[in-house]
Amino acid sequence: MIQGSQLAARVTHFARTLRAAGLPVGPGHVLDAVAAAAEVGLSRRADFYWALHAVLVSRVEHHPLFDEAFRLLWREPDGLPDGMELVLSRSPEPSRQPSRRLAEALATPRPARSAPGEERVAVDAVLAWSDRERLATRDFEQMSAEEIREAERAIARMSLSVNQLPTRRMRPDPRGDRVDPRAMLRAALRQGSDAIPLRFRSAVPRPPAVVTLCDVSGSMARYARMMLRFLHALGQGRPRTHAFTFGTRLTPVTRALRGRDADQALAAVGRAVQDWDGGTRIGDCLRDFNRLWSRRLLGQGAVVLLVTDGLDRGDPRLLAGEAERLRRSCRRLVWLNPLLRFDGFEPLAEGVRALLPHVDEFRPVHDLRSLSELARALSGAPASRASRRSGGAGSRPASPTAW
Repeated sequence: MIQGSQLAARVTHFARTLRAAGLPVGPGHVLDAVAAAAEVGLSRRADFYWALHAVLVSRVEHHPLFDEAFRLLWREPDGLPDGMELVLSRSPEPSRQPSRRLAEALATPRPARSAPGEERVAVDAVLAWSDRERLATRDFEQMSAEEIREAERAIARMSLSVNQLPTRRMRPDPRGDRVDPRAMLRAALRQGSDAIPLRFRSAVPRPPAVVTLCDVSGSMARYARMMLRFLHALGQGRPRTHAFTFGTRLTPVTRALRGRDADQALAAVGRAVQDWDGGTRIGDCLRDFNRLWSRRLLGQGAVVLLVTDGLDRGDPRLLAGEAERLRRSCRRLVWLNPLLRFDGFEPLAEGVRALLPHVDEFRPVHDLRSLSELARALSGAPASRASRRSGGAGSRPASPTAW
């Protein structure tokens, strides 16, 4: 039986582990967690779990890490094991390895509990991940807490420019390619001469609207967070950028991402999104977007970024029809799929097969390099319609960008 002092010490260690893994847990949270644990006790595991969850988890994206840490650290009532192998051997899912963030947090040295002179065995809990891999090519799902912070800083430093399009509005331009008759007549009347001076004009360019539909279901939670960081950097100073999240429902988050501080903006998104880390109904959400938002946002050459793995639980015929309607409404539809990180990826899921015929480009979005390539692609020329239609519904492009 765990005594009061032992319970407080274990709750404190649990909170410190979450903090080392990247959760914003401060001294006040630790005191509240100790008080909550003492209040509910250990008679019911569910009550104890949710008491700590209510105090230590402030954002929806932190729930999976808290759940995994609780599963590992509170499995046995007689104290925390000294090595990662012991923890994993007592876990109900022995074959499941913890995330790198949690593994590094658990590898942090702890005060010794052995008697003086007793020999202790050092356990390496790095779990065979190599620190020699470059940050630019590391999968977001495998990043540690420090690497995620570094990746977020790298995204904030990205140079994000969108290729500008000519509009119908004209402006005076001495190097323009069109003659300006009105300016020529006004100049002739002012000068009062028989000669009519030449005046030219050119079209006023402006960047197209960029509309992003980001999947925040359980399989996309980590990638959605990094993509929202990218969208926050993209939207700074660009009024024609719009963002939506979807899982089981469509949620506009454009205003939440307008904040100057990226952390506060993502916190606002977390408060607005009610279906984070849940199921996926892509067809229904695309139908809502086409019905409520398409006309007001997709005019004048808009670019649509669809961020999802294509694993849909709805009707594939509905998904195919709404994807086709979305493609007809925009200038360019880019599908960003983290599953493209696998060399052997094949479009076997019905949702993937329903989406593929209606996209202009098919790109990965799982690391910093893929985000950098996306930023460069947004400033380049779109893929041709002929190349997009060269593949069938069940085929994969020869390269991620050739579609």
